[in-house]
Amino acid sequence: MTERKPPGVSFESWVDKQIRDASERGDFKDLPGFGKPLPDETAPYDELWWVKGKMHREGVSVLPPTLALRKEAEDAREAAGRAATESQVRRILTEVNEKIEAAIRRPPAGPPLGIHPFDVEAVVAEWRAAR
Repeated sequence: MTERKPPGVSFESWVDKQIRDASERGDFKDLPGFGKPLPDETAPYDELWWVKGKMHREGVSVLPPTLALRKEAEDAREAAGRAATESQVRRILTEVNEKIEAAIRRPPAGPPLGIHPFDVEAVVAEWRAAR
């Protein structure tokens, strides 16, 4: 659409012609979402809809730091249960404990942390018992 609007032609009819010509050439057929239904029009308007959509498509989530650390601690506990060796269990728990202790000393923004460092020896004992 590099051509200029000719004089004497209304802007609306000129734009309509450009869209019609592009549609006839098939310029719109390869667009993402072509042939798919539009999103729910009854949903309330959200001015950040495109940001949330992009984050969803890219698998990105934004959690407050305390909630992200809770999730990381939960994942570390599960990873410790699946670890192949006792040293891996200790390494996984020590790493997350350092982050938890730092968050307890200097609480990050967001909801309360609500977790304590793992008792590494107790988790290692549970790991041994499960083997």
